[in-house]
Amino acid sequence: MGRYTMNRTVKAVISLLLCAALAVGTVAFAAADDGLTTDALHFGSDGHFKILHVTDTHLNADNAANSTRLIAMACDAEQPDLVMLTGDIAPEGTYEKTGERVDQLMQVFETRQIPVAVAFGNHDSENGAYTREEAMALYNAYACSIAIDDGDRLTGCGTYRIPLCASDGNELRFNLWVFDSGDYDGEGHYANVAEDQVEWYREQSAAIEREAGKKINSLVFQHIIVPEIYDALEEVDRKTAFSYEHLYEKGRYFRFSGSNTNYGMLNEYPCPGYYNHGQFDAMVERGDVLAMFTGHDHTNAFGVKYKGIDIVNSLSTRYNGDTSSTRYGYRVIELDEAAPDRYETRVVRWYDFVNESAVKALAQDEADRTLLAEIRFRGFFRKFLTDFCVFFVQAATGRRVRYPD
Repeated sequence: MGRYTMNRTVKAVISLLLCAALAVGTVAFAAADDGLTTDALHFGSDGHFKILHVTDTHLNADNAANSTRLIAMACDAEQPDLVMLTGDIAPEGTYEKTGERVDQLMQVFETRQIPVAVAFGNHDSENGAYTREEAMALYNAYACSIAIDDGDRLTGCGTYRIPLCASDGNELRFNLWVFDSGDYDGEGHYANVAEDQVEWYREQSAAIEREAGKKINSLVFQHIIVPEIYDALEEVDRKTAFSYEHLYEKGRYFRFSGSNTNYGMLNEYPCPGYYNHGQFDAMVERGDVLAMFTGHDHTNAFGVKYKGIDIVNSLSTRYNGDTSSTRYGYRVIELDEAAPDRYETRVVRWYDFVNESAVKALAQDEADRTLLAEIRFRGFFRKFLTDFCVFFVQAATGRRVRYPD
């Protein structure tokens, strides 16, 4: 908990020491470092590592106070070792306003000494008021930020690797890959991870395997989901309940495929990039990625196992004062040092969160208590309606539309 990034001088010294350790047979991670690797985080003394996935907060004057209140309570309830921000966090109209929203959010993590990694979304710089590099500078002004600005080395801003080392030393046990999946292509479609980023992943993955003498398992975090999500779904008739039209191919409708392992529920059509630059295929080929976690599609909280990789979408982590408290919330991902070939994940929606008995004790003042009461009241009706529709469709059709998260 609260392992901050060290300054570059200390990092350079440690890198030299780790390289020396390699010469005597210690497995380390520094030799694969091309300047796009953060200082290592470590599994806890209990052998576990918990990630809080926060995405699509879309902080503005109307929702920032309540959204950050809930995120603060989520941090206190979950006690994460790392917060992953995957885009569309504070896309305000000016650099100054964005700075204010970023400060509201980052103070939550700074005061709790929780390391924070940042990946950008399509809205984070689209209005032209600031660049992605300027936005990254806002986050990196906080000691808790471990994000890396990759400069001119790769497309976008913020593609890097986070090594997770053993609880009792510097042996590499796991990897977290962070990608900037871009905003829009030249034709106005959603973008995707570019060719040079894919090649960087290939090279780094292969170098890490050579050093360790084995593949090191990993998770991927980025904003925009990969195009292969539609390959992992099943095409159906347009009148099929809980099916959704393809974003780019009108007249084609998709739902969960019974032949795949599914998690959660589709609430809207997935929105991948239009062009495919081979990211998913490269990860299938390398065989070291267990799952890819994305945001972007605000009410989708689901996962589909496809070609050995879980394609997972997390729901928007904001509160807009409406009945979407049953569709917005956060995701938790837990890793076990003793079992690096798997992970555990769960989705927590705001309505369910505020109804946990322990959450009542997290309310710091009357504003917190008022917010929790509002969510309980508004969310009850949405949850009732959603559960009724799901039950009716599953009873009438005999097929599942919602799976355990």
